Amino acid sequence: MKEPILVKIFKNDSGGKIVLSSLLVLVAAVSVSNLLIPENSVFHISSFTVSLIGKYLAFALLALSLDLLWGYLGVLSLGHGAFFALGGYAFAMYLMRQIGERGVYGDPVLPDFMVFMNYKELPWFWYGFDNPFFAVLIVISAPALLAFIFGFFAFKSKVNGVYLSIITQALTYALMLAFFRNDMGFGGNNGLNDFKDIFGFDLQSPYTKVSLLIASFIALVLGYALCRFIINSKLGRVIVSIRDSESRTGFLGYRVVSYKIFIFVVSAVLAGVAGALYTPQVGIINPNLFAPLFSIELVIWVAIGGRGTLYGAVVGAFVVNFASTYFTSALAEVWLYALGGLFVLVTLFLPKGMAGLFTKIKMPSIIKARIGK
Repeated sequence: MKEPILVKIFKNDSGGKIVLSSLLVLVAAVSVSNLLIPENSVFHISSFTVSLIGKYLAFALLALSLDLLWGYLGVLSLGHGAFFALGGYAFAMYLMRQIGERGVYGDPVLPDFMVFMNYKELPWFWYGFDNPFFAVLIVISAPALLAFIFGFFAFKSKVNGVYLSIITQALTYALMLAFFRNDMGFGGNNGLNDFKDIFGFDLQSPYTKVSLLIASFIALVLGYALCRFIINSKLGRVIVSIRDSESRTGFLGYRVVSYKIFIFVVSAVLAGVAGALYTPQVGIINPNLFAPLFSIELVIWVAIGGRGTLYGAVVGAFVVNFASTYFTSALAEVWLYALGGLFVLVTLFLPKGMAGLFTKIKMPSIIKARIGK
């Protein structure tokens, strides 16, 4: 009898099952506490906290996408935030079109920033974003297209290692400079904000915020399952062999460039979906997400959590961003130094990150159980 596909996907992945189960409990508890417990109760969780955890889940999906690329294919992207930002901007354009006459200037077609900048008509690349299905299509296709074009030329040219990392950083920096320009039609330095509705539902409603939280968790689970499916398949074994010895894999007859482009595109799509989930929960998107510093921080999340484990990337994203939320308010002037120090310590003493620590704790218990037998 054949095993169900979900059983196959999560087979021998106790870390992933623990992490996702813990997140399921967290999401359920937060949702119930926000919607069913009165605001004057000590057990009530605010809508702000709901959106904050939703943001962490979006970041976890982003970290997962980089771990697939870096941890299993061995391609370190220092510009992965570009795909995240593209997905976020694409969905933000849909949210802006939903504002209509409720904007400050009351224009039924043009967003407020366009009225302020004396736009006479809607730019052609904004057409279609009043349709949610079109917006979702662009959320997926824009990062995929950029990743395909960039990956095709980079991998075909056999650009590898630190050179590829520098080029990805240059890519996201160029996009940041472009999106900062007011005449690009994306809001310039202020970005896109003041969203009102999503799919006809009020974004300020607690029910909408909880729905977005649940949607973010579902997207993370599906993204995780997709990554596990890939690495458990023959494709996964090939990409790991490319990571370990690209030249030898090529000599065996595999089309290395095609495999690298495919994983790069899948990773970019996951990052774009994460960006689309991030935007309505945070309420704003601006060109700072294209900044190389954001992409470097993303690499730190994955490294601290545990590269090449998937669940480690999820844990790393949660832990670092939770710490960032707390320490940027409590100890703002030292947080970045602490983050850099933590990265150095993990690199020196925990090269496999927090996931490696989990494995070290788990292994002695397994050995004791076998000795007991």
